[in-house]
Amino acid sequence: MNEENFDNEEMNQEEDFAAMFEASMGAVSRQLNPGDKVDGTLLQVGKDWSFLDVGQKGEGVLATAELLNADGEVKYKVGDLLSVYFMSRAGGEMRFTTKVGGGGNSGLEQLENAFASGIPVEGKLEKEIKGGYEVKLAGNVRAFCPFSQTGLRVADPAELIGKELPFKITQFSERGRNIVVSHRALLDAERDEKRAELKKSLSEGQIVKGTVTNILGFGAFVDIGGLEGLLPISEVSHSRIEDINEVLSIGQELEVAVKKIDWQNNKFSFSLRDTQASPWSKVGTIFKLGQSYPGTVSRLAQFGAFVTLDDGIDGLLHISKLKEEGQRVRHPQDVLKVGDKLQVVIEKIDQAEQRLSLALAGQEDEVLDSSYEDKPASGGMGSLGDLLKAAQNKKGRK
Repeated sequence: MNEENFDNEEMNQEEDFAAMFEASMGAVSRQLNPGDKVDGTLLQVGKDWSFLDVGQKGEGVLATAELLNADGEVKYKVGDLLSVYFMSRAGGEMRFTTKVGGGGNSGLEQLENAFASGIPVEGKLEKEIKGGYEVKLAGNVRAFCPFSQTGLRVADPAELIGKELPFKITQFSERGRNIVVSHRALLDAERDEKRAELKKSLSEGQIVKGTVTNILGFGAFVDIGGLEGLLPISEVSHSRIEDINEVLSIGQELEVAVKKIDWQNNKFSFSLRDTQASPWSKVGTIFKLGQSYPGTVSRLAQFGAFVTLDDGIDGLLHISKLKEEGQRVRHPQDVLKVGDKLQVVIEKIDQAEQRLSLALAGQEDEVLDSSYEDKPASGGMGSLGDLLKAAQNKKGRK
């Protein structure tokens, strides 16, 4: 290889290395545009400015005032991950904000830039006006937020007066004399992000945390952060529930099992009972065949009465077991009512269907020492003799 070829090869290697270096830096340092949302790691907290690592060439800075709580204390620590919005770049320094108005005065120009970039602005709900609230933005700029755009469920709109919230400017016109804002738009955006993450990880049978958002007669709606699903009343407990409001309340936090996922139709269901131990495990150990237990009539049907022995453990007292000598019972309500206390005996156990058949205590002679799963006893002379004797007695009475 001559000297010229060697020099050309060395030059090509240097160019290739430079290209790879630029490409690698470009993969990390994508071009940021005003309004872009990124995650940054808090590196240092200063008196006026704090520094962030946002995976870019150059330093990210944020006004320290945006990191303070209501008492003026820094509410974050070095190493915390913050979601911030890119504002501008100058001299290798990148300016970020959590929201416009988070720590200083903001004029109409900044608010207009926030509108164009989609950066949230800080605002305070001052008073009710027709159709919504008057919102005071930084710099004493006034804006309007429709009731529907707060995104918050309250019984009385007046409850939100004085509350400070982040808003997205959805309309900026007449040089700032007509500004419309929405808190709900930010909640929806956050929800969409969480939903995208859930779509990657959520699976049926998974246990998740959620909050009750609404209660209806047939069940409750539960928000697990990113999506809302139905908790049917039948999935609340192993016990029968007549009024769901007696066991659940709006705002209550729960751990529920994911029962069904249907992303296409946006339908999701949960189960609370699947997170609870099955009360049926007590059957055969605490509640045994042929033994007597106190119970409470929980429901009446044409064919009999359901009696609760324990939470989630009900048995059927068939109408045929309610007959008294010389009396025909047409319906269990003729002799029983819901809430009646009874002493009953477990007559049969169906493990497969998790059902109990009961008889009234005092009728133990009618209780068969077998379960639904037991096979009939093989015919023996004693049993056959009893049948023949009964047949003869019946014939003799004619």
